[in-house]
Amino acid sequence: MDLTVAVYRFTANLPDDEKFGLVSQLRRAAVSIPSNIAEGHSRNTPGDMIRFASISLGSLAELETQLIIATRLGYAASDETEPLLSMAGEIGRMLHGLIRSNRS
Repeated sequence: MDLTVAVYRFTANLPDDEKFGLVSQLRRAAVSIPSNIAEGHSRNTPGDMIRFASISLGSLAELETQLIIATRLGYAASDETEPLLSMAGEIGRMLHGLIRSNRS
């Protein structure tokens, strides 16, 4: 959820004309990550946890891609997106671990 909050703060500084484009996509991807983890956890079966953690990984990949796009378009400097990408990398590692542990 920390990444989601950070993405919301980051997107508040993006251009207004991206409100319904990149801003919306970034926020939706960011919210999807913890939401799918929560849904998978609530199902109480390893198979469902794996499925929803995998969906979270997909949303995380979308978020990383969109952050890179924002940087390439000049909407943000690398020093603004790098901390978010670092958080995303850490979350990705945790999600892979969660998937591995549920497969065991």
